[in-house]
Amino acid sequence: MSAVEPGPAASGLVERAKSILLQPSATWAVIDDEPATIGGLYKGYVIPLALIPAVAGLIGAIVFGYGMFGINYKPTVVSALVGAVVNFGIALASVYVLALIIDGLAPSFGGTKNQTQAFKVAVYASTASWLAGIFMIYPPLGILGLLGLYSLFLLFKGLPVLMKAPEDKATTYTVVVVIAAIVLAIIAGAILSPIRSMGQGSGLMADHSAGAGTVTFGGNKVDLGKLEEASKKMEAAAKQMESGEGPAPTDPSLLKAYLPADVAGFARTEVTTGSGGAGGVTGSQAEAIYTKGDGRIRLSVTDLGAAGALAGMAGAFNVQSSSESDGKYEKVGKVDGRMTTESYNAASRHGEYSVLVGDRFMVAAEGDGVRIEDLKAAVASVGPARLEALAKKG
Repeated sequence: MSAVEPGPAASGLVERAKSILLQPSATWAVIDDEPATIGGLYKGYVIPLALIPAVAGLIGAIVFGYGMFGINYKPTVVSALVGAVVNFGIALASVYVLALIIDGLAPSFGGTKNQTQAFKVAVYASTASWLAGIFMIYPPLGILGLLGLYSLFLLFKGLPVLMKAPEDKATTYTVVVVIAAIVLAIIAGAILSPIRSMGQGSGLMADHSAGAGTVTFGGNKVDLGKLEEASKKMEAAAKQMESGEGPAPTDPSLLKAYLPADVAGFARTEVTTGSGGAGGVTGSQAEAIYTKGDGRIRLSVTDLGAAGALAGMAGAFNVQSSSESDGKYEKVGKVDGRMTTESYNAASRHGEYSVLVGDRFMVAAEGDGVRIEDLKAAVASVGPARLEALAKKG
């Protein structure tokens, strides 16, 4: 049964989304043979799913606003609505452009040109990124949007099947298309950035001084030369999710033990823990609040499970970002070999500091009335090296 032609029940869409995420190999084989039209795919699958990040982003913007440098900006309803419409339009256009690229490159890699098949690949491979857009509804959950990187693995699995590329050329074909998908995402982000009033540059160019394969946009750099390393991480993580054999979530009580009684002179006042999972993705977390006078730090240790490897793709691509303005700064990069994000507003004394450890654990500190050194000390007090040892055991 085709789940994407005009008139399918909503349950058909849900079942197709679940199957492509949890059983990609078998589902791509079904998709390869089923009839479809570009219009039907748009109406029955693309539009409903592409609305998820657009609507979630709209609600998140209106209710919580955009956060950066410790400043929370709530746009007007009109500007938020414009942003959502543009976001939705870019999603619809991007999937079509990606399909054109897939179809156009097919003969170069021994594949068969077929616009409908290429569109199927672009559409169904985008499933994870669209569904991950739900986390835009609540900014603190934004880190989970990285689960959308699973779409790259779906592309990796489906491209050779639907486009009939020979085995010896399928990998290279996939790599080239993945690069195109990444560049499309970068361009989409650059277009949306000024609309969201984030004030960052949106220029996109190849940075030859940084080495072949490095793309620079605004203050951000992505090393596309690391694609092979990233794809290996992606495939390993996705296989664990698909089979349900990913690492069991760390007992929250064990994570709680990593949270010290005090950090940088701040005393621990409360601790919470939790765990859960679905569809082969499991996780657990321990979080503590520390206070000193008017200062407050929230320190958390999160076990991302198999999904941590997908988050680790940022490190595999050597993603770097840096911006600074009026006593405020934000940067992303590697510190001591670990992916790290850091932001601080000197005026409000609000900051955030997080580190991805062992491609599995996220240690994050956020505080008000603090120094950035306090947040770094809080993260260091958890003992990233100990967590790396725990990751290797898991």
